[in-house]
Amino acid sequence: MHLCHVVPSLEDRHGGPSKSVRALANAMAATVTTDLLTTLEPGQHMLPPADDAAAIHVYEREAPRWLCASAGLDRRLATTGYDVIHSHALWLLTLRYAHDAARRRGVPLVISPRGMMSGWAWQHRRWRKRLAGWFVHPGALRAAAGWHATSEEEADDIRRLGFRQPVCVAPNGVELPTPADLAAARAAWHAEFPLLASRRVALFYSRFHRKKRLRELIDLWRTSAPVDWVLLVAGVPEEYTLAEVQGWCARAADRIVVADGRTRPPPFAAAELFLLPSHSENFGLVVAEALAAGVPALVTDTTPWTGLAARAAGACVAWADYPAALHAALAAPAGELAARGARGRAWVAQEFTWQRAAARLLDFYRSLKP
Repeated sequence: MHLCHVVPSLEDRHGGPSKSVRALANAMAATVTTDLLTTLEPGQHMLPPADDAAAIHVYEREAPRWLCASAGLDRRLATTGYDVIHSHALWLLTLRYAHDAARRRGVPLVISPRGMMSGWAWQHRRWRKRLAGWFVHPGALRAAAGWHATSEEEADDIRRLGFRQPVCVAPNGVELPTPADLAAARAAWHAEFPLLASRRVALFYSRFHRKKRLRELIDLWRTSAPVDWVLLVAGVPEEYTLAEVQGWCARAADRIVVADGRTRPPPFAAAELFLLPSHSENFGLVVAEALAAGVPALVTDTTPWTGLAARAAGACVAWADYPAALHAALAAPAGELAARGARGRAWVAQEFTWQRAAARLLDFYRSLKP
């Protein structure tokens, strides 16, 4: 079997799929021949790490670049005899290229919506998405042989929108950081931001986007967080710039630290509690990464992490209940939060591995073969 994954970008600024699709392709490459096709802005270079098992092919974006147009990627798909084509994300030309190639060759097209079919995401700028469905990749969603969801909640979103093709639920995996990794990251953050070493720390680490309710979280923190805690806001500037977020926090500089997370190690080890009050997540890789680092999580119930409470590794609540849940979490002793984090790490180690996700999807591909 010769597989092909197509993803619009592997750049960090595009969030979780940039990491998760690459890790999934590498896990599959241990069993079958796997290519990973992606696009990149003109003049930029992305050198794959030496330990990539999948064959990564990077093609230059062309106008309109915001749709990830790439004649080179299109040609690769058209001229290579793949047995299955798996396209990640919607509304971009990469899905059109994948759909066209699968149709011409009569092979299964599998689509991972990567959170773009949740209620909030589906309605956000809905008119643009309608246009994309008509003109960017017409017919692709209906033509898919199957879907890949990273949670049961995402599978429900797909079915709720009327799609009846088979759905494979295969959660993302996550690598467990070593104690040495965590110690080095903690030391780096403490050295650069000494306030983090002298106070208890809660962490927001994600894209700076309205979907994440970042501004609402900052407002909540400013009005209700106890003085012995500091909020570390780190991540990837996207809809909001670093300067904008820093401006929101200017009057609370002794209680909120804002940093660009792209050039620094993951900050989980510097925190006791992870916060993600997102409007929606198909999986929320950063939640799994926080748990893998031994940090309990408090998230909203529009993310697929309802299991946090059952495993005593955090909480998953409605946004209306988030202030009370945050107050309770911040009042917990350090030892209690550490115990919750340890349970979360054990849960991730047992259930969220890339090998498990790859095996499940490979079985799914085989079930779709004509």
